[in-house]
Amino acid sequence: MRVFPALDLRQGSCVQLVGGSLEAERIRLPRPVEVAQRWLDMGFAALHVVDLDAATGQGSNRGLVEELLRLPDAEVQLGGGLREEEDIRRWLEAGATRVVLGTRAVEDRDWLERMAFRFSGRLVVAADARGRQVVTHGWSRTLEQDVGALVASLEELPLAAVLVTAVHREGRMQGTDFALLQELVAVTRHPLQASGGIASVEELRQLDKAGVAAAVLGMALYTGSLEASAVAEEFK
Repeated sequence: MRVFPALDLRQGSCVQLVGGSLEAERIRLPRPVEVAQRWLDMGFAALHVVDLDAATGQGSNRGLVEELLRLPDAEVQLGGGLREEEDIRRWLEAGATRVVLGTRAVEDRDWLERMAFRFSGRLVVAADARGRQVVTHGWSRTLEQDVGALVASLEELPLAAVLVTAVHREGRMQGTDFALLQELVAVTRHPLQASGGIASVEELRQLDKAGVAAAVLGMALYTGSLEASAVAEEFK
């Protein structure tokens, strides 16, 4: 299993939220490029970058993203407000290894199918869930759709991965929704990436054993709850 440090961009800074709420911002660090370089220097090879302002329709951190994509030897998985084909193409051509699609991918199946086959093996679908209900628009809109049904419906598409964020656990460092992730691993052939609430090395090992392909770490790294260099070494 691989581990990606999360770089959530908001108003030009790197932030961490609790429960996916913009009103519950716990960490704010200036100079995100320096933060990213610190993770790379500690041994991580890949970064999970999300433009929260773009995802919520409150602006853009485009210049910062461009800087992050220029970091040498950094694999960048990029998401946040990517809802048009030209956006996907632009960021892949700019150096993103994979692009994460959320809101439009979930709400517009025809568009998702076209994009998946047009950019085969380069797209990650974000199946964000609060409990079992799918959430979109920067986690501000809750759908009736069950996250298990969503993940199962993606089987025919040539995706790079499916990213499941347990929004109800996000930033709380109380453990992720392991039962849900274990269930979803069993219903998809795609590599499953896990995010939300992961707090210990033991939990990472448990996710690895369950077949999770990658884990995105945020609050546990930023607070020092997890020793970053040790995690990077164990989960290369």
